[in-house]
Amino acid sequence: MSESAFQIIARGPRAVAEAAAEALDADPSLEGATYSILEEDEDRGLWRIDAFPTTGDEAEGVATSLRAHEGLTVTVEKLADADWLAMSLSGLPPVEAGRFFVYGAHDQGRVPPNRVALKIDAGAAFGTGHHGTTVGCLLAFDGLLKGERFERVLDVGCGTGVLAIAAARTGSRVSIGTDIDGPSVRIANENAGLNRARARFVHASGLNDRRVREQGPYDLVFANILAPPLVALSQDIREALTLGGVAILSGLLRTQERRVTAAYLSRGFVLERRIRRDAWSALVLRRMG
Repeated sequence: MSESAFQIIARGPRAVAEAAAEALDADPSLEGATYSILEEDEDRGLWRIDAFPTTGDEAEGVATSLRAHEGLTVTVEKLADADWLAMSLSGLPPVEAGRFFVYGAHDQGRVPPNRVALKIDAGAAFGTGHHGTTVGCLLAFDGLLKGERFERVLDVGCGTGVLAIAAARTGSRVSIGTDIDGPSVRIANENAGLNRARARFVHASGLNDRRVREQGPYDLVFANILAPPLVALSQDIREALTLGGVAILSGLLRTQERRVTAAYLSRGFVLERRIRRDAWSALVLRRMG
C-alpha cells in the first residue's frame, strides 16, 4: 500500500469484532494504530471496527490482522485528498455526559444553560468526547463530583485535553495532562485557552517526568489509553495518587476489564464502579493501600 490515507472497515458479530480489536491491541507493531469499535446494527447483531492507519505499513498490518478473524468482512478505502477529519467532525453532534456538554465550533449556538460546556477542537488528536471511552470517563467524573472535590488532577494520555479541561472547569486547582504525541499537546493547550481553563499540558512519556512529579501527589488520575499500558502503569499511577485518591481508567474493551482490574487490585486499589459504553469500559478505582 502507498502512503496515502486509508480507512479500514471491518464488520461482523460482536464476539469476533472484540477478539479482532484485542488482537490489534496485543500486536506491538500496531501499538500506535487508531481505531474505534461500536455496535452498528443491534437487530442484526452487527459490530463495526473503523481503523485510520497513518502509514502504508500500518495499513497493511491492520488489514492483515483483521482478515485473520473468520466472520469479519474487511474493506480498505482510500481517502480523498481533503481535510477529511475536519469534514467528519463538522457533522458530529454535541455530547452530553452528566453535567458536561462537549461540542465543536459548528454547535456554538446550541449550548444549554447550567451545563459545563467544553468546546473541543480535535485537530489531529484523539478525544472529541464522542468515543465511548471518553464519555465513560466524563460520566465517571460527573458521578464522583456529586460527593467529592479534586484539588490536583493528572490526565495521562490527554489527547485533546478534554478530561483535564473538565477538571479545571469544575474547580481543580491543579490540572495537568501529558501525552507522548507533540501535536496532541499543542492542541490540548489550545483547547485550554478556548475554554479559559487553568489546565496545562506537557509532552512527556510516563509519570516520571519532573513536571508531572513536582505537581503530585494527585487526588485523581485519568488514564484513557489502552489496556496493556494501563496494566504496565499500575504501580506508577498508585505512586502518583494520594491515599484515598481515585483512578479513572479507560481505553479498554469489556473483555479486558478483568486483566486491568486485577493489576490494580494487586496494588491496593478497590473497584468502585464500572461504566460500559458500546464495547468499551471505564473503571473507577480508589487507592486504599
